[in-house]
Amino acid sequence: MLDDRSRLLLKTLIERYIADGQPVGSRTLSRAPGLELSPATIRNVMSDLEDMGLIVSPHTSAGRIPTSRGYRLFVDTMLTAQQPELTAPALPADQPQRVIANAAQLLSNLSQFVGVVMAPRRSSSFRHIEFLRLSERRLLLILVAPDGDVQNRVLFTDVDYTAGELQQASNYLNAHFSGMDIEHVRLRLRQEVDTLRGEIATLMRAAVQLGSEAMSQAQDEVVISGERNLLAVSDFSSDMNQLRRAFDLFEQKAQLIRLLDVSSEAEGVRIFIGGESQTVPVEDLSVVSASYEVDGQVVGTLGVIGPTRMPYDRMIQIVDITSRLVSNALSAGKP
Repeated sequence: MLDDRSRLLLKTLIERYIADGQPVGSRTLSRAPGLELSPATIRNVMSDLEDMGLIVSPHTSAGRIPTSRGYRLFVDTMLTAQQPELTAPALPADQPQRVIANAAQLLSNLSQFVGVVMAPRRSSSFRHIEFLRLSERRLLLILVAPDGDVQNRVLFTDVDYTAGELQQASNYLNAHFSGMDIEHVRLRLRQEVDTLRGEIATLMRAAVQLGSEAMSQAQDEVVISGERNLLAVSDFSSDMNQLRRAFDLFEQKAQLIRLLDVSSEAEGVRIFIGGESQTVPVEDLSVVSASYEVDGQVVGTLGVIGPTRMPYDRMIQIVDITSRLVSNALSAGKP
């Protein structure tokens, strides 16, 4: 437990470091308004904070910088809204992919860091299915999800189907299976297509298999915007190893999906600080995230990724308002 004096000094040190990016010394803190402590007292308190693992002294400077533990205490107990209330333009109701892409760009533009949005979870069912002949034995499978999202996949076949046969297969699937979970459709097809010609049955089975794979891939989609913004952050431009690890994180995406999945399990804005756990594998990165909803149901997560030395109060506002904008746009665009 910290006494009031230690809490105020730690809060002041972290706010100054976030603003300036330079290690903060006792002389700088002694001039900070509101502290009214002598340099000697400040040095003693800083020594205690260092013993607690809340701040650390870089070997090149006599000043101190926050540790991941210090940042955690700061964001959990000391953060106060100092920024004016943020306003942002509404996201137009559109197809989910466009809403997600626009949201990632908005997060990046407002934060000047990296915006990430996980595509909305959806039921793996289709509202409509259609086949379009591209060339001999090559078809385009068009799947329309209940929320209006469209998935297109190219399907190669052993048989050259006529337009009438493609229409027959499409009509059968739409009449009997529209709105049904696609895995259930696959099971039902094994039992119910005996009345159709063998080639049509083969086509429908292949289409359902490809549709299942397409929807599975869509569930794991993460849209990222503004990675290049990190090049302008001194914390990364001076440490190419950290920058490389950050870009590896964006490229692999699997870790991001796990991180955003964790975020969806809690209400409100969550903050993950690099170095405090394996959740964020890059020490100098922090993630501010929140879930978004459609008709009151959590369907996805979004956030801002930036340096641990970020203005958390502003990032919280950006993430919070963007999550509400995405919720409104997806709910308004729902058929």
